[in-house]
Amino acid sequence: MTYTTSNTENELSSAFGSLDTDQQLALFYFIYKEMGNTITPAAPGASTASPEIGEAYFNRVKELPHDQQLELQRDLINRKNTEFSREYGALSDTTKLLFWYLLAQGMDNQTIIPMPSNYELVSEATTLLEQIKGLAFEQQITLFRDIVSPMGVDPNAVEHDSETGL
Repeated sequence: MTYTTSNTENELSSAFGSLDTDQQLALFYFIYKEMGNTITPAAPGASTASPEIGEAYFNRVKELPHDQQLELQRDLINRKNTEFSREYGALSDTTKLLFWYLLAQGMDNQTIIPMPSNYELVSEATTLLEQIKGLAFEQQITLFRDIVSPMGVDPNAVEHDSETGL
């Protein structure tokens, strides 16, 4: 049996972060499509997840027009200092994971801006997807938490932004 070290998880997390914003969003979606039946059930049932909060954040996104939904997701990945990014930054890592799971489900049922049907991952993202599929379940969950954790803006770790008033 092969074991993957946490160093590998760190490398995969770094590789994910090196993708451009839209490739990161797409890779998250393809992960959900490929592995959703095994990975995502852990998110809603995790003891540290707050389903009500995750669903409330999802519902806020769902109410936006599709172009604003996409921009909000990009803002989270790019750690743009917005009110929503600050609120997201204050969530637990497991609730963040649940939120992204709900977004992927929303993409499937078209309440969230869907993935273009002809969209293709770049080769680096495809390779990363294959590497993630090779991880043990616990390592996958840890990796995804490591990816979603720094997204958004930690409201306690940033200085006042005079441009946004935040």
